[in-house]
Amino acid sequence: MAYIKVHNDKVTPEAAKKLIDLCPFNAFEYQDAYLSINASCKICKLCVKKGPEGICELVETVKPSVNKSLFKGITVYIEHHHQAVHHVSWELIGKAKELAKKTQEPVFALLIGYNVAKMAEEALEYGVDRVFVYDHIALETFNVERYARVVESFYLHYKNNVILLGSTPFGRSFAPRIAARLKTGLTADCTMLDIKEDGDLLQIRPAFGGNIMAKINTPNHRPQLATIRYKMFKLPEKETPHGIISHESIEGIELPDRIHLISRLDKPQVKDISDADVIIAVGRAFKKEKDLALIEPLVKKLDAQVACTRPLIENGWFDAKHQIGLSGRTVKPKLIINLGISGAVQYIEGMKEADLIITVNQDEHNKLFDISHYSIVGDLYEVLPELNKLIDQIWQVKWWTTIKLKRKILNS
Repeated sequence: MAYIKVHNDKVTPEAAKKLIDLCPFNAFEYQDAYLSINASCKICKLCVKKGPEGICELVETVKPSVNKSLFKGITVYIEHHHQAVHHVSWELIGKAKELAKKTQEPVFALLIGYNVAKMAEEALEYGVDRVFVYDHIALETFNVERYARVVESFYLHYKNNVILLGSTPFGRSFAPRIAARLKTGLTADCTMLDIKEDGDLLQIRPAFGGNIMAKINTPNHRPQLATIRYKMFKLPEKETPHGIISHESIEGIELPDRIHLISRLDKPQVKDISDADVIIAVGRAFKKEKDLALIEPLVKKLDAQVACTRPLIENGWFDAKHQIGLSGRTVKPKLIINLGISGAVQYIEGMKEADLIITVNQDEHNKLFDISHYSIVGDLYEVLPELNKLIDQIWQVKWWTTIKLKRKILNS
C-alpha cells in the first residue's frame, strides 16, 4: 500500500504552514519542529504535486503476488449441528459447482467433527468431487482454535483457491479465525458470487447500510475466503455420487487446549422468517403500530409469519429478526404478501426469489409490482378488509370441499 513520506530535514515553519493549509483532510500536524501525517490522510497526492518541492514523497510499496496456477479447488465448509447439516452448506455446494464450470476446477467439501461419516456420504450426493473428512474425538465439540488449526493444515496441504462458509452465527465466528491463520482477506455476508477465468472470486455484498453493492476481490492472496447468506442460492438437486471421501489424519496438527466446555444450554427453537412458507410483510404505509392488528386475520388463516421493512425496526415496532432485506433476512417463501412497502432495492433483493408474490400499494409505479405475480393498486386500509373476505371465501370452499371428500371416502 502506498504512503506519503515526509522529509523533515527539508521542513521549515513556512513550508509546514503551506502544507497544513494545502491539505483538504487536515492530515498534517506540526509540533516541536517536526511535521507528521495522521490517519486522516487519503493519499490524494496534492501535497506531492502542489506542496513545497522535495518535502513530501509518494512511496509505492511492493504488492504481494501469487502464482494462481498453483491453487485449485473451490471448497465448501460443511456446517453441522446435532448430526444434521445446515442447508446453507448444500446451497453453497450448488453455487460452487456453478462457479467451477467457469474455471474448470474441482469442488471439494470439508467436514470436521466426530462420527460424521453419514454427512460425508450425503455431501457426495450433492455432486462434490471429494469430501475431506477430519473425524476424531478431539473434534467432537466445536472449538474455534482447534478447528482453525485443522483448516490451516488442510489448506497448506491441498492449496485451495476458494473456501466458502455460511454466513451463520457459526460461520461469522469461525471464518475470521481462518482468515487470520491463513493471512488472507475475508468478505463476510456476501449475497452474490462470481468468478473470473483466472480464478479470482468476485465477492458481492451490501455496504453503507445496504445502499450500495460492493464488489470485492482478493487478487494477490490465496485462499479467497467468503461467508454467504443463507437462502441466497437454490438448493441443488441430489445426484448419483461420483466423488470420493478422503479420511484425513489430525496427526501433526497442534490442537490448543485452552478452551473447555463446562456446560451446554441449547436455545429453545424459535420460528425464523428465513424458513417460513408464508410471509405477511408490512411497511411504512401502516400509520400506527396498533393498525398492525388488521393483518392478524390473514396471519391466522394463512399460518403466516410476519416480517417488515427497516423503518418499522427503527420505529421499535418489531425485533430486527423480522426484517427482510440486505441488512436483514433473505427469504424464499412459497407465498409473500407485501403490504404498504415502498419497494427499495434493499428489500427486493431480500425476497425476490419467493414462489408467489402479491403486492398491495397505492403507488402504481412501485418497483415491487415489476416482480409481483399479483398486484393491487390501492390504500391498504381499504384493500385489507376485502382481502380478508376473499381469503375467508377461499377458506370456506377449501373446508367444505375437504368435508365432502372425507364423506365420500367414508361412504365408499
